[in-house]
Parts: sequence; structure tokens; C-alpha cells
Amino acid sequence: MPMIVVPYRGDAKRRVSSGLRAALAVAMLGDVVEAALAVGSTLVVTDDPSVVPAGAEAFPDPGGGLGSAVGAALAAADGHVLVVNADLPAATAVALRALAAAGLALVEAPDGTTNALSLPDPSVFAPLYGPGSATRFRAHAPFVTVSLPELECDVDDDADLDRIAPRVGRRTRALLAVPA
Repeated sequence: MPMIVVPYRGDAKRRVSSGLRAALAVAMLGDVVEAALAVGSTLVVTDDPSVVPAGAEAFPDPGGGLGSAVGAALAAADGHVLVVNADLPAATAVALRALAAAGLALVEAPDGTTNALSLPDPSVFAPLYGPGSATRFRAHAPFVTVSLPELECDVDDDADLDRIAPRVGRRTRALLAVPA
């Protein structure tokens, strides 16, 4: 059973409508953590422990961006770890188990960034996030790219949210049901 690391920054969704931004980030985090807890112990790397859902453990974000946050959590990990971004509200336990079963693997977003990693040996990790990161991860180590629609659908802006709204988890769905 892998440990799941979920890096979270509430202010990261700047291209989402400002009226929803903070609540949406917390709702999506809740949906990701709910799926993760069904698979294994879950660490949320954040500078705001008040948003960490029950059952997950808060891990202090050292600052310095996504790679630094993930690296800090992995330094404290032992054994197989999944790294799953917090902006994947369609994540399911089934998809996370499939990712873990793939061994050294990644899930690539449509824009070429990396949404999730499976690291049987966390020491393989390198902080390669950003535009084109999936290509960099594959060049760094023999990552297999797995296609898991629930983990490919990240939310970077309002159009992404509209596109995946029918598949999001219960927290994000409830938020979207509230009239603006």
C-alpha cells in the first residue's frame, strides 16, 4: 500500500474565477484526499494546515515551489509513494491504485505537465515540474506514461472546470451546485 503525497497551495489557481478560487481549491483538495485515503496514508504538503481534511496528515511546506514541497515530503517517506496534485477533482481510488500498479510511472496532463507520479523508490524523484515536465521526468528515469482520465483532468482555469464538471468528486460538485 503506497503513501500518497498531495502538495497544496491555496493561491495556485489564479486563472480560476476569483469568486470561486479559494473554495474551489479546498474542495478539490478534499476530493483528492478522499480518494487517496482509500488507498493509503496521505500527507498534504501545505503552509495552511487548517485546510487538511480529516484523516490526512499535514506536512509543512518548506517554500520554494512544487518540486521543493514534494522533495521535502519524499525525504520523510519510506517505500512506494504516489505524488498526486491537489487540482485533480475527478481522482478516484481506482485510478490511484492503477497508477501504483504501474510501477515507476507518471500521468501527463494535456498541456505536457505532470499531474501524478508513482515512485516505488522515492529517491528517483527530481524536482522537474513546470511546462514540459512529463518529458523531463521521462528523460530523467524510465517512467512509464499511464493514461488515467481521472488523473489527466486537472483544473487550471474556468474552461477546465467546465469541461470536467460532470466527473468531479462530491465536494467540488457540491460547490459548483451553489449559485454564484
